[in-house]
Amino acid sequence: MMRATIYDVAKEAAVSIATVSKVVNDTGQISEKTRNHVKQVMKKLDYEPSTIATALSGKKTKTLGVLVPNIANPFFGEITRVLENIARELDYAIIICSTYNQPEREKEYITLLLRKHVDGIIIATEQLDEETLRKINKRDTPILKFSVQANPNEATGVTTNNFEGGYIAARYLFDKGHHQVGLIGDLSRDSEKKRLQGFCDYFEMQQHAIQASYIISSDSELTEAKKAVDRLLNNTPRPTALFATTDFLAIVAINSATQKGIKVPEELSVVGFDNTIYAQLCQPPLTTIEQPIEEMGKLAIHQLLKIINGEKSIPYEQIVLTPKLIERQTVSSINL
Repeated sequence: MMRATIYDVAKEAAVSIATVSKVVNDTGQISEKTRNHVKQVMKKLDYEPSTIATALSGKKTKTLGVLVPNIANPFFGEITRVLENIARELDYAIIICSTYNQPEREKEYITLLLRKHVDGIIIATEQLDEETLRKINKRDTPILKFSVQANPNEATGVTTNNFEGGYIAARYLFDKGHHQVGLIGDLSRDSEKKRLQGFCDYFEMQQHAIQASYIISSDSELTEAKKAVDRLLNNTPRPTALFATTDFLAIVAINSATQKGIKVPEELSVVGFDNTIYAQLCQPPLTTIEQPIEEMGKLAIHQLLKIINGEKSIPYEQIVLTPKLIERQTVSSINL
């Protein structure tokens, strides 16, 4: 069955195409009787106005694009849920794109979103190059950088103080007596590098610099994460504690340690980062550094809509939220 067009609606309703267009765009002087009649015909024919045509008419499409690096990462799974729920409350729809840390895929998704004439884009990836950014700016499509550092001259940003989060984790483990620690995180992501940097800086201040062999890079792919954890646990001496830059990596570490017969937290303490639902569900429940997911999601949507509605100024606003330690059951004290 052919999709109904504006011409079909006009013919069925016995009105002009201009009248149907006015009803669709909620403009012009039309009687309430005619407006309701046209809407009934649209419903009968299952007519859906073209978003592209809506955009070309100068009206908002009421859609937002969201780019995340890996939807399999529990943090981004939860944040997209929050973004979608808040957007729905404000009568917006969301198109979610997972780039899996592939720059070419990111460019393809940006092109797709621009073709869809989204009103704005939330970007949580870190591969965005200058050429792609210029392409977005040329279309005058508002963007917001999420969970990553933004250039105040280019975009509004909403993130957590990643350096401070790593620093808090380091201080906590050090105070528990853990001086031989291993670190695991995605060194290709600036946000995770800052978490590791905050951790390392604290240990250097305590005259316990962390050796390079105890810092392993891994993304959110399960197979690679397992290999990275194995490398850390095979170090001699074996670390008494691990700090992972995401809850996902922390949970992989707990599972791998358990499979090797290493008890958590009695023989290995683990601290994660994010405080996703998985941190509460894993056994034992994960001690982690919390990112305020609900607050971040609300701020991201509302800040982007402010820009869409013309409320912007350069330099763009940078919102940096404070992380906090959530203490559960994966860390034990050791006697020095």
